[in-house]
Amino acid sequence: MSVYPPARPYGRVAVAGALALATALLPTRPACAHTEVAADRPTALARDATLTFTSEAESDTSGFTQVRVVLPDGIEPDDVKLEHAPTAWKFRAAPDGYTIGGPALATGADAEHAIRVRRLPNAEEIVFRTVDTYADGKVARWVELPTRKAESEQPAPVLKLRPAAAGEPADPPSVRTSEAASADLAGGASTAAPVPAENDDLSAQLITAGAAAVLLALGATAWRLDRRRAGQGGER
Repeated sequence: MSVYPPARPYGRVAVAGALALATALLPTRPACAHTEVAADRPTALARDATLTFTSEAESDTSGFTQVRVVLPDGIEPDDVKLEHAPTAWKFRAAPDGYTIGGPALATGADAEHAIRVRRLPNAEEIVFRTVDTYADGKVARWVELPTRKAESEQPAPVLKLRPAAAGEPADPPSVRTSEAASADLAGGASTAAPVPAENDDLSAQLITAGAAAVLLALGATAWRLDRRRAGQGGER
């Protein structure tokens, strides 16, 4: 008769706990709505292009009342005309872009509007920093510029453009720069949130991976010990 107590699933518990902790340590990003832009003719130097903006609703308690857009270099406020917007919303030009707004939309309804641009700039991509405002005062700022160092949590809408047709003359460069955008795009601070340094981001990932590996190794060791104890108990 065996004098050893029945083997307990400590190993399985340890492995499950290690997996849970490793998952918890992995970097995550909150799922959230955003604003997108699309064009009927996404080509550099295209004339009379129609750009459609869609602000996805992210509030469960109120609807949109305003959308503010900062135009990129190469597009002036005078070059823009409103094509369509939510019912009763009005278009107002600003020194660095424009604002449309009006009665609150239904909760959960996306805010879509379109503008006609006299001519798109000669660029590979153009960025439209956007601020969405809800009836309850909540503000969603999609203002972070594209970067290869880290994924943005508040990405600005980006329109990628095909190369201009051969021989198409370019307009003279604009003297206005997008950096002149009002400070309210970032809540009274800079126009874009700071981006983590590439080395810092890599170090954090390595630390997370190392911690997960250690936890899994400990769980696997505990599981093997349980199996060995169970085998010894069966032999006696």
